[in-house]
Amino acid sequence: MAARPTPAELAGAEGRFVPDVLAPGLRVLFCGINPGLWSAAVGHHFARPGNRFWKALHLGGLTPRLLAPDEEGELLALGLGITNLVERATAGAAELAAGELRAGGARLAAKAAAARPGWWPCSGSAPTGPPSPAPGRRSAPSPTRSAGPPPGCSPTPAASTPTTSSPTWPRRSRTCAGRWAERGALRDRDRPGAAGRAARR
Repeated sequence: MAARPTPAELAGAEGRFVPDVLAPGLRVLFCGINPGLWSAAVGHHFARPGNRFWKALHLGGLTPRLLAPDEEGELLALGLGITNLVERATAGAAELAAGELRAGGARLAAKAAAARPGWWPCSGSAPTGPPSPAPGRRSAPSPTRSAGPPPGCSPTPAASTPTTSSPTWPRRSRTCAGRWAERGALRDRDRPGAAGRAARR
């Protein structure tokens, strides 16, 4: 596990990027709003202590064990990946400008069109809502009726939020994970040559 960053290292992480965990043909590509300072300082996604993203993946059955943030590379073998709407790290999403969010939406759509994940839910919240989907991509309806990946289907992983403090949070994580896995399986089934690959498994 990465060492705890010092206050100076956290301050110096402002504006840094955290590399995507990305490959073509993923079952699920998780999208955060932007990296926090802790994640940027250590170079791994959802790395701040108390962040429940990794626990949600395990409780939902998407990972066989609870992974640490510095084990994020193991997600690719499981058909999972991570990216961000905006690449630069800040202390909070409220520090992002509207123009950054719009540009991030276009960048995310391009990533999704190139990598073609089966499903790409967003975790977290931003002032202007989620990005628009890539051309030709479909996304499930969200409670807010916003275009793009449904923010309501991915419980925000921050430990301080009412969502993750609720006793129903593990069950909701499992429910969402089941939906992600199902959509990824359906996407795999519909790909050319999928039947032949399934027979060889």
